[in-house]
Amino acid sequence: MELTHLQPNGEAHMVDVGAKADTARVAEAQAVVTMSAAAYDAIARGNLKKGDALGTARIAGIMAAKRASELIPLCHPISLTKVEVHCEATGGRIEIRARVECTGKTGVEMEALTAASVAALTIYDMAKAIDRGMTITDLHLTYKSGGKSGVYSSDQL
Repeated sequence: MELTHLQPNGEAHMVDVGAKADTARVAEAQAVVTMSAAAYDAIARGNLKKGDALGTARIAGIMAAKRASELIPLCHPISLTKVEVHCEATGGRIEIRARVECTGKTGVEMEALTAASVAALTIYDMAKAIDRGMTITDLHLTYKSGGKSGVYSSDQL
């Protein structure tokens, strides 16, 4: 498989997507934050001194999706049509799911992954006074559709 971000001499460059057709594109990603029972209880009950961690993480994830091209050097700026971020306290951990949509020439996988990761980092930031040992795991693309490569689902693996 050829890496599209590499020129023949090995230098990285931004891929030219100018000739590609606009298509509907969707990407979904997830992340998990695990923590102590005390941190989980404070988040789930909304008792953190910094405020509502789940709501703040949701907004942070949405904002992050819109700024992915500013953070990832070879990522194209994309006009997003929809961003959803869900943060759920369940089973002693926080599960984060992000879904990003656009109609464009390139996919939104990086935007979905950025949304999920920044939402997870926000959970960490808001609860670190209780538990500095929290872990962020399982960040991965769960679904994508649109474009030449078609549909991908982590359920297919």
